[in-house]
Amino acid sequence: MIRTERLVLRRATWDDLEAVHRLMSDPRAMRYWSRPEHETLEETRHWLRFLVEPAADSRDFLIEKEGEVIGKAGAWQLPEVGFLLHPDHWGKGLAFEAMTAVIAHVEAEFPALPDLTAEVDPRNAASLRLLDRLGFRETHRAERTLLWKDEWCDSVYLARMRGGPAA
Repeated sequence: MIRTERLVLRRATWDDLEAVHRLMSDPRAMRYWSRPEHETLEETRHWLRFLVEPAADSRDFLIEKEGEVIGKAGAWQLPEVGFLLHPDHWGKGLAFEAMTAVIAHVEAEFPALPDLTAEVDPRNAASLRLLDRLGFRETHRAERTLLWKDEWCDSVYLARMRGGPAA
């Protein structure tokens, strides 16, 4: 468990299914995610399994604010990190706060890990700004990397060197 000024980052449990489904069924939250919004609890249950029963190189956390699950932050598979926040909590610095804590945690736990990476849809300006503030820098781009519903999406790839700057 990780505590910040306003948040608790913790491992998921099966009891989080409905809260995670509220997040992952919101089309605004999922617009730039690797797959569209979840239509059923079963879809979310399948996805949640990766957080409840994580792989050895996974450091994914649910984000809680005042006891409510509002997102997730971490690394599904190191060294790639990512985050997802419910739109009701956008623009308040919460994703930055969560990711700053996650990065510090991962760097402390894995001292040999040289850098962290991220992949973002180039249209997701808010996430790109956040990653820039966290010290991530673009390494390259690729076209048509993900089929999202019936739309091909591109990717921006970024990396953050260990101990990189965070504003």
